[in-house]
Amino acid sequence: MKRPNSSMQLTRAADYAVRVMIHLAALPSAGRVSLLSLAQATGAPESFLSKVLQALARAGFISSQRGQSGGFRITSRGRQTSMREVIEAIDGAICLNVCLMHGRSCPRKARCPAHPVWVRAQQAMLQVLSGSSIAAMAAEARPARPVHQIGVAHALHMPARAARR
Repeated sequence: MKRPNSSMQLTRAADYAVRVMIHLAALPSAGRVSLLSLAQATGAPESFLSKVLQALARAGFISSQRGQSGGFRITSRGRQTSMREVIEAIDGAICLNVCLMHGRSCPRKARCPAHPVWVRAQQAMLQVLSGSSIAAMAAEARPARPVHQIGVAHALHMPARAARR
């Protein structure tokens, strides 16, 4: 799933990953949540969300357990991670323009008036995403109804600015 994202729009996978992380961090118990419940809470198709959850587990942000009492739960590392780290676990390094990709040197940057603007925009965006912790965003989320364990859909009412996706 990881690849340089040269588009100025996040992938659906990264969007779903952020939704999942906020949802799991906002839950009051340390219980596990089923794939079906996460799909319903985030509006993501189960088959697609399964791949996103695998990437989040590989990054150490969530843990999974199979079986009757199985499901997904956020780890302490995942709770403390930033939005940037979640996005990069799914999409790879965030770059606004190919000339800013790590390991590449743009041959035009010395004479390109747009290059310093791209650099500042990239720095500002990364600073905002790095400063946005999953725990802080989850603290802003309000459960829309009582949260139950596996088998019952979880609903999370997100503040208006987070729900506009």
